[in-house]
Amino acid sequence: MADLKLTVDHSTDAERGAVDAVLTADDHAVVRVTERLVRGGMARRKARRHLLLPGLHALQAEVGWISPGGLNYLCDVLQVPPAEGYGVATFYDMFRTDDPGHTDSVHHVCIDTACHIAGAEQFAQQLEAEGKQVHRGPCLGQCERAPARFVQGRGEPDHVPADTSGQPAAPHRASVRRLLKRVGVVDPTSLASYREHGGYAALARAIDIGPDAMIDEIRAAGLTGRGGAAFPTAIKWRGVADEHGRSKHVIANADESEPGTFKDRVVMENDPFSVIEGLTLAGLTVGAEHGWIYIRGEYPLATRRLRHAIDEARSAGLLGGDVLGSGQAFDIELRRGAGAYICGEETALIESIEGFRGEPRNKPPFPSTHGLFGEPTAVNNPETLLSAMYIAEHGPDTFRLEGTEKSPGTRLFCLSGHVAAPGVYEVAMGTTLGDLIELAGGATGTTRAILMGGAAGTFVGADQLDMPLTHEDTRERGTTLGSGVVTLFDDSVDFMSLVLRIAEFFRGESCGQCVPCRVGVVRQHEVLVELRDSGAALRPERHELVDDIARAMADASICGLGHTAAGAVQSAIRLGLIGGTP
Repeated sequence: MADLKLTVDHSTDAERGAVDAVLTADDHAVVRVTERLVRGGMARRKARRHLLLPGLHALQAEVGWISPGGLNYLCDVLQVPPAEGYGVATFYDMFRTDDPGHTDSVHHVCIDTACHIAGAEQFAQQLEAEGKQVHRGPCLGQCERAPARFVQGRGEPDHVPADTSGQPAAPHRASVRRLLKRVGVVDPTSLASYREHGGYAALARAIDIGPDAMIDEIRAAGLTGRGGAAFPTAIKWRGVADEHGRSKHVIANADESEPGTFKDRVVMENDPFSVIEGLTLAGLTVGAEHGWIYIRGEYPLATRRLRHAIDEARSAGLLGGDVLGSGQAFDIELRRGAGAYICGEETALIESIEGFRGEPRNKPPFPSTHGLFGEPTAVNNPETLLSAMYIAEHGPDTFRLEGTEKSPGTRLFCLSGHVAAPGVYEVAMGTTLGDLIELAGGATGTTRAILMGGAAGTFVGADQLDMPLTHEDTRERGTTLGSGVVTLFDDSVDFMSLVLRIAEFFRGESCGQCVPCRVGVVRQHEVLVELRDSGAALRPERHELVDDIARAMADASICGLGHTAAGAVQSAIRLGLIGGTP
């Protein structure tokens, strides 16, 4: 047993019951079988650390906060030092470590980009006037129905009111229907419906041609990751497949937290079996037996449907000891995040699953050799997995019929803000920005700027509507596709307030691990506050400071958050959205 240094605080019956409901007797790090036989030890304790996050969720849901006594009990069960458990609990936006002083559910109201211009503050004040407990927080992944709300339940399940409001679903249109072909068509709760519409044909072919041929086809198709980094998927999969003698993992990164991004949520809510099939395909291809889905804590409907889909697939022999008669074992565990933007970064996500603070790791080593639990791991987001399924089913040549030579295939884009029909749209890579916006019904008002790639992206002007949406073209024009975010802002927007909120977002979401990012995001925010309060134009020396901060963060931060945290601010200054003559 570890010397945990538990505090003197005691847990309540309710807290112990909540923890015991999610952790079985075998999940305890120490099991007293008899007076003389106790099972425990370092290896057993390490193997159960990953259950810390589910335990914290259970405490938060049961009593509305994580009390010192409740934390003591959970840490004793898992043999985690309470100081470490407290450090994890305080890392996430959905956990509270101070008594809220009430027993009500908490209404999270998004105040980022699309919601910021859709009256989020007025919406929050309206809820408060109705007597509700309101938490103003970062993006909730519902940008198409701004202002967004998520209810963290107390005595009721977490839920999103818009899911049951009866309001029409946001458009999910496509000029080329590949990844969205089943959205709005299949019954998302029925495996039979999924299979009637071609489900599991991709996995069957992948098993038939074998792992090496599957990776070769992914390489020939030129598939790159759809989460923002655009890393070649075949290289990632080959790296894991070539590792031998150790347990392997594949992870579906469903923690899309970039403000403006909600495409994976739409897929998971409306076509959950495709995510299960795609992850299974990845697992069998790289030789992994363990699959994980790390999903945003703010996605209760998608979480329920994925859990149901996993159970259905397992019952049908599509997960388990002999997947689809292949002779290969593979199963999936779903892990729920708790509100941390940085956990969209793959190594931070891995740390979070393991039960630690979601702080990125230095690379190398890369996850393909030292990932989850130090074992080879491939991490892909749901859109990438669906693209791999398309290649498995139709081949690389058909995949390349859409898109460009350097950016083949289709992409999902999330349109929000001042556009007629916010929603998720699938188009061929190379479609112009203007055509994409027209697919969404066109802009409303007079477009002043468009935010590409989310808060970590850049603003472009309305004169960029002829820009082809490819990696190479956006890079040439000094912007990015990122995770597929396109948010429009008309000329009525207070850009000083909007950009200040973006800077505040990064100040709040930096994990604080590396100095350039930890200090840089704070200094950047301070400069903007000073600019707003002064009411004057941005002085040259302050502009130079902004650029110096951006350069230091880009050069020396260990992960993408620091690399991109200044992009929106710098582009807003370049375009004259802020900092000009008052």
